[in-house]
Amino acid sequence: MPNGREFRQSKENFGTEERIRRGAATAITRTLKAGAEAYERARDLPRLARIFPGDLETESAERLTLILDRLERALRAERNRARSGHWTYDLNRHIALRQAYLAERQRFETLKVERRES
Repeated sequence: MPNGREFRQSKENFGTEERIRRGAATAITRTLKAGAEAYERARDLPRLARIFPGDLETESAERLTLILDRLERALRAERNRARSGHWTYDLNRHIALRQAYLAERQRFETLKVERRES
């Protein structure tokens, strides 16, 4: 049975671990948001999702849905590589895919709002 001192130390560690966990989650969220804001579609998308430059010229809901689907598949594949510990997993690619997905999702939501207003 733990004495008072051991209990107090474990309780203090729990608070510290929770603060670290929250800090890490905040840092990841900020990094993803900043990357999504710095995202350049013509530069980043062709290498991430193998989209042809000609496909980026059209701004339609169907084209955006296609791009989002490809990014989702690429993200799923990258997550699976991470979980399995595969040697081809690339954390930087995973982050870039997530940032591109967030930026394209925002573009899609903006397009939907614009269509409703017109």
